[in-house]
Formats: sequence, C-alpha cells, structure tokens
Amino acid sequence: MLLISLGACSKSKVDVGSPSKSTLEIKAADISFLPEIRKSGITTRNRNGQIEDMLMTLKNEGCNTIRLRLWHTPDDEHSGFNEVKTFSQEIKKLGMKVMLTVHYSDYWADPGTQTKPKAWKTLNFTQLKDSVYQYTSRIVGEIKPDLIQIGNEINNGLLWPDGNISKPDQMKGLITSGVRAVRDKDPAIKIMIHYAGHEEALTFFDKLKDIDFDIIGLSYYPMWHGRDMDKLKTNMEKVSSTFNKGLLIAETSYPFTFDFNDKTNNIIGTENQILPQYPPSPKGQLDFLMALKTIISTNPKGLGFAYWAPEWVAFKGVDATDGSPYENQALWGFDNKALPGIKVFNE
Repeated sequence: MLLISLGACSKSKVDVGSPSKSTLEIKAADISFLPEIRKSGITTRNRNGQIEDMLMTLKNEGCNTIRLRLWHTPDDEHSGFNEVKTFSQEIKKLGMKVMLTVHYSDYWADPGTQTKPKAWKTLNFTQLKDSVYQYTSRIVGEIKPDLIQIGNEINNGLLWPDGNISKPDQMKGLITSGVRAVRDKDPAIKIMIHYAGHEEALTFFDKLKDIDFDIIGLSYYPMWHGRDMDKLKTNMEKVSSTFNKGLLIAETSYPFTFDFNDKTNNIIGTENQILPQYPPSPKGQLDFLMALKTIISTNPKGLGFAYWAPEWVAFKGVDATDGSPYENQALWGFDNKALPGIKVFNE
C-alpha cells in the first residue's frame, strides 16, 4: 500500500492563491512535548530573534488551538492526566482553545498499536465500556477541552483486542461510550473521530455513520498517505460532502532539511518521502503548508489543521541518541529560532 502511495507522485503545485474562506476556525499545533522541553532549559526565539517561549510564539503567530495527547497511566508524568490538566489551564488563560486526543492507552496509540491501559487489562467488555465512559467523563469534567478525540488514529479500532475493527459492534460500542460521556457531561464540546490517511476514509466513516460526532479528523503525511495532493483534495471533498461534517487535518508536518541536529535517527530523510515540488528547505516547508491550507480552506466543510510536534527540537543536545527523530520537521530551526513555516497560522 505504501509503495503504491509513494508512486502516486504529482509534480504540479497546488494553487496557493487566496483561499475561499477569510479565516479558518481551527489553526492548531500539537505541542505535547513542550512541558518536557521546558524542563531541559533550552532557549527558543521567535522569527524576529527575540527570546520567547514556544507557546507564546505560536499564539503571537496566529495559532488559536493547542492539541495535546493524553495517556492513561504513562511511565512518567509526561502526557499524563495531571500534566495535561495543568498545561490546558495555561493554554486557556492565554485565550487559546484546547483539543485533546485521548489515546485510551498508557502510551502511543496509532493504526498499528492500540494497547489497553494496564489498569483495564483484565476487564470484561461491559466493564471496559463503563471504564471508557467514566474516564472520559472525568476528562471532560476536570480538563474541560473545547474539542476531544475519542481515540487516536483508530483506523483499525481501539482498545485491542476488544475494540479491534474485526469486531465492529464492539468497536462502535466503545466509541459510543466515550461519545455519550462527552454529551452527558458537556454537550458544547465538539467530538472528533480521527482516521490516519484519506484514501480509505470514506469506507471507514461509513461504518460509523450512526455514531453522534461532529468532526472528521484525517492525518496527512506524504510519506505515509501518498504524494498526490490532488487526490487528497478529492478524497477530502468526498468525505465531507458524504457525511456533512466538519473536516480537520488533525495531523501533518513537513521537513525544512534532511540534516540532523542530534544523533537520533530521523523519521524523514530521503527525497522519496516528500513531495518533489516542495524541497526540504524552510521555503519548501512553508509552501507545502500553504498549499495544504488552501485545500482545507476551499473545502466547504474545512475547519482547519493541526501541525504535529512543531516544538520537537533536539532539546536533549547534539550528542543525544534518544533525542528527537523529528527535529528536521519542527517549526523551529537548529538554532531554536522560529522558521518561516510558522507563518501558516497567520491569516
């Protein structure tokens, strides 16, 4: 599948002229690493070279929503309930919105891994549904997000094996428990279901058409989801018009270089992982993001986008072998100064 997607290469640039919408409702960044990065003591600068905290730089550049992952019982405090609650309060005080992506796991949940929290390991299905309800209710009651994802990249279900997509009724039962908890606790909160990619999104969301949620979330990384932005645009239009729901690119990113700033292997580092029309440069990164923004803006149901891990610089130092595999896709350069790509948040 990946080989087929990588072969679908389009050399034409998407028109980055004026979008049809004057503004996007959601201009978000997932900066879940920031509490850990702050503890490292590194100094970051805005585009003008002034020392400034990353969160403030994002706000000043026009970012209006912060996306945070939430793990049930992680090995340390990072992305755990208390850290996310405290960070959410800080974000709200700045007048920004909070988008939570609830992994329903103690660690990363994605299309290939959906591991139940250790605390739920021995529960039967009825107990598991109740735990999803109670846990989600607590999140809504205490953290009070503006938008919440029921699961993260649940292409193949969640809370395996019980909620695997091979058991569609149980998968939908678990999602519905989370949705019901949100609706019961605070009906004003928007609910998103997140699918990684776009090619099979129509089929996936058709399985969930009787579930009450507000926003379709898609991920778009050219390396994994195809190097044809015209196809992305077409599939986004099909999904949004078929289900008549708001549409969000819940995750995306792009490299500004193929170089390294620590001794940790990077996720992206070769030409066949990116779009040929957008080279790995600060300008190429910005041009890609503006093209994607145009696609979203011209979709009648397009709500916005979230850039994933713009803050994940090599904060552990140049010799770190357990550092950032993502520093060449951050929105801060190797000198920890904000890059031109961060202007995508500004209208």
